[in-house]
Amino acid sequence: MGASVTATTGAKRYKLSKLEKSERLLGIALLTPAALLLLAVVVYPIVELLINSLYSYRLTRPGYRFIGLENYAYALFEDDRFWHATLNTVIFAVVTVPGALVVGLGLALLANQPFKVKWPVRLGLLLPWALPLVFAGLIFRWFFEYRSGIVNAAFEFVGLPPQNWITDPNLAFFAVCVAIVWKSSSFMALILLAGLQTIPKSLYEAAEVDGASKFQQFVEITLPMLKPAIVVALIFRTITAIQTFDIPYAMTNGGPGNATETMAMYIHKTTIDFLDLGYGSALAAIMFVVSAIATSVYLRHTRRDTGRN
Repeated sequence: MGASVTATTGAKRYKLSKLEKSERLLGIALLTPAALLLLAVVVYPIVELLINSLYSYRLTRPGYRFIGLENYAYALFEDDRFWHATLNTVIFAVVTVPGALVVGLGLALLANQPFKVKWPVRLGLLLPWALPLVFAGLIFRWFFEYRSGIVNAAFEFVGLPPQNWITDPNLAFFAVCVAIVWKSSSFMALILLAGLQTIPKSLYEAAEVDGASKFQQFVEITLPMLKPAIVVALIFRTITAIQTFDIPYAMTNGGPGNATETMAMYIHKTTIDFLDLGYGSALAAIMFVVSAIATSVYLRHTRRDTGRN
């Protein structure tokens, strides 16, 4: 009797292990195409980039010579233009990320109001986000044109002199920041709107019964409950701010001079205009490391929140 039970249990275990093996094989078969695509699209270009960064590789002259970390040393210790572009990128991030958060939060609060017809408001949030970056840059370049721009037209209407928004270094930086905030605030608003819609209305109803004002409800209920969405929006926006390229390129092409040149623009000019693939690869690798650090902050924050839940 005992022997037959043991044999039956062993058969079940054998069948179960066989089923587990087949499921594991099925999972591997389903994941293999995605893994191969990831290797081809992400891993291979990164490896090739790192390899090229260790070589003197310029298309304007023959030769492909191994130089080790010389490209990185030149970028970090001798290239003033690289540090100037890095400083511009940091300033763009410091100015536009909080600016986009404030504007995006206001837009999200507006879109969350109980309108009878909500689709025009939601569409107004979606359009700036869906607009191509270069197109947005060209639109704002026209806005800030000296002769035909609507900004100078508004200045003249109120009696103020027109300004050289595109050719003055400080004003050009300001104009680019305005364009970036306008473009990126809709993305922030969409994330924050999703967070607002998860807050239970019963909390506001209870606060009204207790006599809390709208401002008190915003400070005590909305902001604390919206904190996870705010953090995610800030981190994603910071990562894209590090890679800022399209809007400054379309508006000023990094000018006047190098006043609005970012790291991504400098990498583009090094590789495309100067055809220096080795040094451009080193610059791109440095920017990749900076982006990876920002991404790790996001992953660590997500893992910490998951652990708490």
